[in-house]
This record gives sequence, structure tokens and C-alpha cells, in this order.
Amino acid sequence: MGVADGVPGVVPANLEKLLGFGRSFSFWPLLFGLACCSIEMMATAGPRYDLSRFGMEAMRASPRQADGMIVPGWCTVKMAPRVVRLYEQIPDPKWVLAMGSCAISGNIWNTYHVVQGIDALIPVDVYVPGCPPRPEALWDGLEMLRERIKQSRHAYDGLQRIPAREIVGE
Repeated sequence: MGVADGVPGVVPANLEKLLGFGRSFSFWPLLFGLACCSIEMMATAGPRYDLSRFGMEAMRASPRQADGMIVPGWCTVKMAPRVVRLYEQIPDPKWVLAMGSCAISGNIWNTYHVVQGIDALIPVDVYVPGCPPRPEALWDGLEMLRERIKQSRHAYDGLQRIPAREIVGE
């Protein structure tokens, strides 16, 4: 029974698409900052850009209450196991946005103590380049992430990541 059978008010839908649509308007990122890109992330959460229009204003301090994480700035080798632990504590489904050239590639910090791209540790869904990226760029990245959430596509589907202990050298 459904629309084709003439039953009014019944619309056939895919449950995963309905859940993805609901999740896309209530993305709560982890309150997490590593470097100078965190200031731009805070500016995006301010009144000028108003993330609350799309239900993203509630940055959660606990990973168990977050839907994903924004990784702003460089990640040192010493911080890498903690970043991975925070990522693993976020309940599934989870999404990650890498913000800034340092998070994406290490930028000018081509040294032994900076991880050269956060995607070596955790799967990343959306990359926002810049040093630091403007709040408008982060906004565009969040819009791209919302589209991925609507489609329920994850970066960790079928992706193999390097364990943090291999990067740290344990």
C-alpha cells in the first residue's frame, strides 16, 4: 500500500535517507581545538554566521555526545593518540572535517613532531584548506558535510587507516 495504491498521506521512503535528513540538521561537533584555526572555528559559531540556523551550534565537550569532529590546525605526534581516542569515543555514525592546511598536510611544519595530515590517523570526510581558513570557508565545508550526512556516506566505509601507534613509534 502507498501512494501508488491511492492511500492518502502515505509516502514510501527509505528509512536511512529519512534518518540522514534528520541528522543533517542536528550535527553537533566536538568542541576541540588544536591550533590557530580554532579561533576561526569559534568565529563561525558566533552571531555573525549563526550556525544555529542548521542545528550546529551545540558544540559538545564530551565525545560521547558529539556527532563528529572538526580538526582545526596541526596535530603533534604527542597529541595523536588522544585525537584518535576522542574520535573512537564518538558514537557511530560519525563524520570528520579537517580544517586548515596544517590539519590537511602539515603545511610548513614538515618536521618530526607534526603529523603530516590528520587523515593518516582518522578518516576525513571534508577538507577545508586555508591558513587559517575564513569562517565562510568553514561554513562551506559544513554545508558539504551536511550533504554527506544526508546521503549517509562515511569516509570510514571501507577505508584502512594507519594505527596511531605506528605514527608515534610505540
